[in-house]
Amino acid sequence: MDERFNRWLLPPLLALLFLLIVYQYVSPACPGAACARRPPASAARRGGGPAEREEEEAAAGTPEEEEEVAAEAAVALPRLVAKFPFARGELCRRVRFDMRGRDVIVFLHIQKTGGTTFGRHLVRNIRLEQPCYCRAGQKKCACHRPGGDKDTWLFSRFSTGWSCGLHADWTELTSCVPAAMERRGCAGNRTLRNFYYITMLRDPVSRYLSEWKHVQRGATWKTSLHMCDGRSPTPDELPTCYEGDDWSGVSLQEFMDCSYNLANNRQVRMLADLSLVGCYNLTFMNESERNMILLQSAKNNLKNMAFFGLTEFQRKTQYLFERTFNLKFISPFTQFNVTRASNVDIGEDVRQRIEELNFLDVQLYEYAKDLFLQRFQYSKQEEHQQNRLKRREERRLLREQRAHQSPREEAAEVAVTEDYNSQVARW
Repeated sequence: MDERFNRWLLPPLLALLFLLIVYQYVSPACPGAACARRPPASAARRGGGPAEREEEEAAAGTPEEEEEVAAEAAVALPRLVAKFPFARGELCRRVRFDMRGRDVIVFLHIQKTGGTTFGRHLVRNIRLEQPCYCRAGQKKCACHRPGGDKDTWLFSRFSTGWSCGLHADWTELTSCVPAAMERRGCAGNRTLRNFYYITMLRDPVSRYLSEWKHVQRGATWKTSLHMCDGRSPTPDELPTCYEGDDWSGVSLQEFMDCSYNLANNRQVRMLADLSLVGCYNLTFMNESERNMILLQSAKNNLKNMAFFGLTEFQRKTQYLFERTFNLKFISPFTQFNVTRASNVDIGEDVRQRIEELNFLDVQLYEYAKDLFLQRFQYSKQEEHQQNRLKRREERRLLREQRAHQSPREEAAEVAVTEDYNSQVARW
């Protein structure tokens, strides 16, 4: 009975075993969508031949490089959503500033944009071979070129004074600076000079409120020349908003009600080429055409300047200036978030009114902020790439140095051993 039962049981067991073996070899490698995960790179490198391992190691990089890439990815810059398209040449600002030659930085100082603070940085806070000489109690400093040359490399309020007029604008500076440098007795032909214009901008509402508070305390800037096409504007072209010596105690409402207040759209006016619109002659063309030309001119001039900074981004301003001119500041810039403008409590209706009065400045600042942040991100990415390539080259040189040292050490060890054996044999 047992023998008969075994004869019936053995064939099914053999058939089942055969099916299991066949299924193992012909079954699909990835049943459904649950494919096995990719094996670790180290396991793959161990499994391949020498050529495959070498190719994979070259693609993956050294462990130090992999850690470096992972660290940079962890602190990657936040993605910037660009509003305006700019070419690479408009984002990459590098000036081969020759301080020993005939290059000059020209600072266009717009009122209430933090220009006084930035101007002091230029004469007191840059690490220079020959620092600016600043006497105690005097605002102006002597910023001479290295090597005993009495020529100056900086044209600004704190170096040359208001040589082209109080708070001279782009129209005044571009026509005045070359001649002013010659009048100062600076050696050299004016045609050989390179003038690099820089400026600072500020949020229009904050700047407007700051100017109002400044005027309220008695500031006037009435000695400004406003030169354009060789002349200053007539009283009819540029009337004043007040009678008497100043506008002390003016209320914000009175300040906003003066239609010919130069505080309105000041940043656009001071950066545009005013000769394109007939200077201060408002009858030269209709208002809408004038505004369009002024705004576009201000954008173009700002974009083509060697550098501009934003009051609201002090550290980024410092970084971009240092990258642009290859100059380093001694102390870091400080961001002051509490200002006279920030202490002014205004309602939404007043803010909207200020934005309407400065609608050109609002558009310019939006454009400037986008360009500024794109330049900052481009420079940071460029710096990270340069540093990565530099560290990679340093590691390559170190590996080559170690590879050259190893044969020498082995040869020296063999020589010592042979010398020792010869001494033993002789003994």
